[in-house]
Amino acid sequence: MITAEQRGALRGWFAGRLPDGLFLELLDVTADREEITVIGRIPEPDLPADAPEAEREAALDGRIAEFRERTREDRMIVAREAERRYDRKVSWGVECGGRRALYTNVAAPVMTRLRQPERQVLDTLIAGGAARSRSDALAWCVRLVQRNADTWLTDLRDSLDHVHQVRAQGPDREPNPKPDPERDPERDPETDSGADSGA
Repeated sequence: MITAEQRGALRGWFAGRLPDGLFLELLDVTADREEITVIGRIPEPDLPADAPEAEREAALDGRIAEFRERTREDRMIVAREAERRYDRKVSWGVECGGRRALYTNVAAPVMTRLRQPERQVLDTLIAGGAARSRSDALAWCVRLVQRNADTWLTDLRDSLDHVHQVRAQGPDREPNPKPDPERDPERDPETDSGADSGA
């Protein structure tokens, strides 16, 4: 997890670095330990107000694909800079006509140990056809929690931000702490070797 201040700095860097006019609006910049995801709004296709739903859906598909191909080189340049600066992969997405689409993004493996009652939940999902494997079933469970506990997760993230702020004001804090690459997306690997110069 990164703090609200770090999220703001990350969003600010992308807002300043993205080419003018790439997006109508930068909607969201999120990050975890592996990946930064940048999502922006793009113009909707120009269609008559009474266009059939099938035509509208096909037009949105076409616009999202067109944007992806047309902006690929510009986005790759920004992504390479961000990956060097923040030591994370960069993924992209767009919102168009109320639809959000993510381009290729990171699927990171997560290992866990489960006891029998928990394994039985996964096996039930497999037997019921909701998942193909235990790892697929576990991903299904995470998506279900994300969809149904969004407000609770937001409150939890906000409380973690508050914990970080309180810790930063504590009596034992260092005057100029070294950045932690796992927590600090502002670290620049080109200028921060991680070694103490002794100066």
